[in-house]
Amino acid sequence: MASRVGVISIIVENGDSVEELNAVLHKYGEYIVGRMGIPYRQRNISVISVAIDAPQDVISTLSGKIGNLKGISAKTVLSNVISDE
Repeated sequence: MASRVGVISIIVENGDSVEELNAVLHKYGEYIVGRMGIPYRQRNISVISVAIDAPQDVISTLSGKIGNLKGISAKTVLSNVISDE
């Protein structure tokens, strides 16, 4: 199945949902290339970027699951880099 490279940008406004977020990310860990999280203390939020290499349906499912968590927003950007691995 074709695999795409992308980034899921996550804004965490509700710290109570972080445990659920980490559980979802752990479930999809085989597709995650890297992750960077930045706490923005002045606004009481966290900004997380997750680099991912996965089939497009997996990326969409992951982004949707993250976006459905209370107080968490997610948007995905996909590159044109596609492989058939």
